[in-house]
Amino acid sequence: MSRFEVRARMKIREGQLEGFKRQAAVMMRQAREKDTGTLAYDWFISNDGTQCEVREAYVDPDALVEHAFNVREARDALFAEYAEDHRMVFYGDPSPRLVELIDKVGVNVTYFTLLQALEPAASR
Repeated sequence: MSRFEVRARMKIREGQLEGFKRQAAVMMRQAREKDTGTLAYDWFISNDGTQCEVREAYVDPDALVEHAFNVREARDALFAEYAEDHRMVFYGDPSPRLVELIDKVGVNVTYFTLLQALEPAASR
């Protein structure tokens, strides 16, 4: 796997959708301005406005560590006011540095290791 992919899910607190959207915009701005190894950072909200899923991709697991530090204050504000039940899924092998950070923060993470992948037609 040439990149490290992540899915993050959270629940939006009742009555907090607009504040959630504003705080998500702050996190997006910080990622754009500060991150050097983020390839994708796409936010999706469920049709009923109660859940959010973030699709993320990084050049490697340590780029996720960089991102986490870059958006730390904005992320803390997001979960203090607007969101809860944060869960993450990692696709690929995390670095020791990332595992240490996850253990310290205590986020609920499920790890998946690549079994097989479709190669693009041009490379076959």
